[in-house]
Amino acid sequence: MAVIYNTAMRPSKLELLSRWLPNQAWYAGSGDELTRAGGFRLDDPDGQVGIEFMVVLAGDARAYLVPMTYRGAPLDGAEAALIGTSEHGVLGARWIYDGEYDPVSQAQLVALLRGEVVAQAQSESHTADPSVRVVPAAGPAAVHLRRVLAADDPLPRTGGYVTATWRRLDGSLARGIVATAE
Repeated sequence: MAVIYNTAMRPSKLELLSRWLPNQAWYAGSGDELTRAGGFRLDDPDGQVGIEFMVVLAGDARAYLVPMTYRGAPLDGAEAALIGTSEHGVLGARWIYDGEYDPVSQAQLVALLRGEVVAQAQSESHTADPSVRVVPAAGPAAVHLRRVLAADDPLPRTGGYVTATWRRLDGSLARGIVATAE
């Protein structure tokens, strides 16, 4: 299981995302100040790659899912998926990638949708996150992330899906679909 260090990253994840998100086709904000609103982690079975699914809120209260991977070295061939680099207070230099394009993140997301792994708390080591709910799919052929989140979306009738919670700007909790399988 992943160890979560109580340390700082420079630049921070939100600082990196505030520069990266406005360049994404699915982002409707305008460089708004971002707020961390929720998320969860998945464990890399080899213990080399950090995998986080962060929910951030833009200033207009829209919720976005940003899957990120943290690596100790660049991922070959993934330059277009690089969110940025940061200095971790314990682990040193980290290359942070859009997890949608990282094979370790994608493999673990498929394993989650198959019911083979358990979502972990975003900020606590060795702790399952019971707020993440999974309806497993038998051998998903394709996994789709929902980048723009909506609370209380209708649940799919076929295939598997993952829902998670996040905190709205007013402090209330929202739940929505973060990934589906076909």
